[in-house]
Amino acid sequence: MINRKIAPYIQSQMAEYPSVTLFGPRQCGKTTLVRALFPNYAYANLEDFATRELASKDPDEFFTRFPAPVIIDEIHRIPSLLGQVQVRIDRNPLKGQFLLTGSNQISVKASVAQSLAGRTSIIDMLPLSISEIESAGIMLERDDQIIAGGMPFLFAESGHAPSDYYRNYVNTYVERDIAQQASVRDLSKFFNFLKLLAGRTGQLMNSAAIGAEAGVSGKTISAWLSLLEASHIVYVLKPWFTSRTSQVVKSPKVYFCDTGLACYLLGIETPVQLQRDPMLGKLFENLVLLEALKSRLNNGLEPNLYFFRNSNGLEVDLILSRKQGLDLFEVKSGKAFDQDFSKPMKSFSEKYAKHLSQNPPTIVYSGDGAESFMGTRYENFKSVGGLFCEREEKFRLQFKH
Repeated sequence: MINRKIAPYIQSQMAEYPSVTLFGPRQCGKTTLVRALFPNYAYANLEDFATRELASKDPDEFFTRFPAPVIIDEIHRIPSLLGQVQVRIDRNPLKGQFLLTGSNQISVKASVAQSLAGRTSIIDMLPLSISEIESAGIMLERDDQIIAGGMPFLFAESGHAPSDYYRNYVNTYVERDIAQQASVRDLSKFFNFLKLLAGRTGQLMNSAAIGAEAGVSGKTISAWLSLLEASHIVYVLKPWFTSRTSQVVKSPKVYFCDTGLACYLLGIETPVQLQRDPMLGKLFENLVLLEALKSRLNNGLEPNLYFFRNSNGLEVDLILSRKQGLDLFEVKSGKAFDQDFSKPMKSFSEKYAKHLSQNPPTIVYSGDGAESFMGTRYENFKSVGGLFCEREEKFRLQFKH
């Protein structure tokens, strides 16, 4: 098993709370990780029909058969079980009793908020980061990495074809789970929507325009997008703006939580295809965003990631909002660096100087090494994750009983 950087955070939260609820896309490695971290816990998989029936019809017998401490996999299959978890925590509030996993937040988010408020730590987990893959001795070039994505199955052994894997992934999980929840009657329209969305990776979301192409209403597109976001298929990046800003674009951008899935939906199967595809720049941007997002989540931090665009065409690809202010990032897929790359960040800095941190603006690119040029930092995309971690300790209450 590839070591996961989120492991210490999960362990720390299990030591602080009676339960932990771990969300993430299907096959991102949740079950493998938690069973490795807590090998002595009872294990119940609600994907299993008999186990699911027992949990639904006789929860007391379920918890007799699977006593705490216990891992309950795919908790979204029986959201009503959360009430039973609450009862048992209230009866015996020991730390680390329940570890719940799920791949879809919509069906359980309200139940978790209501039943387990103050009793659980909610953690989001994504597929493998580049540093996690390289820690296993697997070194991929930029284009190979974009096409492969980060699903652990593809890195268990050499020789897997990403296009085969993601075709099965879409057929088995995306269309089955998400389309069923959305009560999609015409799967071809839903699959066409997925492909249209992939073609708009890193672009402003326009539900009406996508709906017109997909043959459904803009309202339906918004509902489908919400399901994809809750299922960790896509990530919606919100714009940064101040309350008094009137000329700033306030529509979000949409990215995929795995670049391999986006490539499959775009029909990109080889590096040669990717290199000549006009989507290369946006897919590279997607890869860099995911590295930033994984770094934040793996360290138990709120994403706090944004982009900026105004009506005059000024745009900053990625903004990290920190305690000390804003860090600015431009993403370029090429290997050469040019001082013109930093112009948008300098223009933003002049306009919003009081909001900035002391960190230099950063160009994330494919070039070797990290260099500085005229006040701008140049960072290779493989090492960018470290720039998004907070170095300060979280504030913790200290008191004596």
